Amino acid sequence: MKNFLTKVNDYTFEIPGDYKKGMNVPARIYGSENIIKTMDSAVFEQITNVATLPGIINYALCMPDGHSGYGFPIGGVAAILPETGVISPGGIGFDINCGVRLIATNLTEEEVKPKIRELVDSIFRHVPSGVGSGGIVSLSHKKFDEAMVEGVHWAVKNGFGQDSDIEMCEEQGKIKNADPSKVSSKARERGAEQIGSLGSGNHYLEIQCIKKGHIFDHQIASVFGIKEGSVCIMIHSGSRGFGHQIATDYLKEFSSLQKKFNFSFPDRELASAPFLSEEGQNYFKAMNCAINIAFLNRQLIKHRVTEILFDLFGKKGDLKVNTVYDVCHNTAKLENFTINGKNKTLLIHRKGATRCLPPGREELPLKYRNTGQPVIIGGSMESFSYLMCGTESASETFFSTVHGSGRVLSRHQAKSKFNGKSLACDMEKKGIYIKTASYSALSEEAGGAYKNVDEVVASAEKAGLGKIVAKFTPIGNIKA
Repeated sequence: MKNFLTKVNDYTFEIPGDYKKGMNVPARIYGSENIIKTMDSAVFEQITNVATLPGIINYALCMPDGHSGYGFPIGGVAAILPETGVISPGGIGFDINCGVRLIATNLTEEEVKPKIRELVDSIFRHVPSGVGSGGIVSLSHKKFDEAMVEGVHWAVKNGFGQDSDIEMCEEQGKIKNADPSKVSSKARERGAEQIGSLGSGNHYLEIQCIKKGHIFDHQIASVFGIKEGSVCIMIHSGSRGFGHQIATDYLKEFSSLQKKFNFSFPDRELASAPFLSEEGQNYFKAMNCAINIAFLNRQLIKHRVTEILFDLFGKKGDLKVNTVYDVCHNTAKLENFTINGKNKTLLIHRKGATRCLPPGREELPLKYRNTGQPVIIGGSMESFSYLMCGTESASETFFSTVHGSGRVLSRHQAKSKFNGKSLACDMEKKGIYIKTASYSALSEEAGGAYKNVDEVVASAEKAGLGKIVAKFTPIGNIKA
């Protein structure tokens, strides 16, 4: 164990606030001793850098799936006082609102497995994927402006979904304070042609089944609309080139203004602006546009997949395809908390971390007020994925938890170690049919490049960062 770490309990470790000059708060990292031991050293360097941000309160936090990223580690969380603190693009990421939508169906594994190749091939043909891919819709300047503000509401209004899709999204699929005038023309150009596409990297669309014994809380699972033997679909995608360009634009601007703001951070990747400054507000409003576009992106994919499912399986008219929930990963959002007995609005940066609200929170759909928020955790393409629910015990992390398994190998390392074509063959032998635009890209996403998702999720639960409800077994996968 690293000698600078103090063990708080079996699943919580702390780096004291005097570890590095400029730290305003201690840093806390969650996970089993094994997970902590295997984290790359950059995680500890980056999370203690996060602790130097103006306005940060309590702790700089890192989830069990933590690994090095740009600015913040992936899995990094910071709660910032808006009045005195900053907004940092490095604490949000380039793929703004990279997130996951879980779709439940009443199809069974027995019904789907004989047609899995046909289903995966059809989705691959009709849902664009890969670097630079186009989208399901192409929008005019005016309509794209509307979409930036309305998110999933735009989709439903234009016939690409139903009201329940809105209800089952974080922020109801439309975050406030989105202002298209703060978005560059270059970002618009990159975004308008990519709405309704998976993208590349670790993004995917996966067909999953729930095996016998893989539901761990039947009551909550029933409320979420999932059951043993059924087939679910997980969509992992974000704001594509649109969000990437917004992050790039504002990082460049913020980097040039650090002297003006009198900021001196240990890492230039933490370039920030005071949240209430004109520059900080401009980025916040542009980022919210990207959040809404990412919601819309996943909604359009869901709509297209629903059409395909009805074409293949819906002849009898009794097929059900419902959104369980849609969660964000890479955001900075204003959220309300009780701090020392007082109600506070905080700016919560979550970089590769998922919100996990407990029961009773008014932000949740009425259906989930008694269960807590569904939390969707994707594994690697060769492993299980999980569904958890939010719990009150996660208050220390401002109701944040893991978002996936987390990498142990860089993309370059994985590409050198694994052969994409061999991986695809091996996966099919294991009962997972995969379709990809690039075997080279597939090698970067090998299961061996990721942590053991079972250990990551178990660590999160034991650390009090949510409760495990169910796990999913992949049977088909579309990778960019």
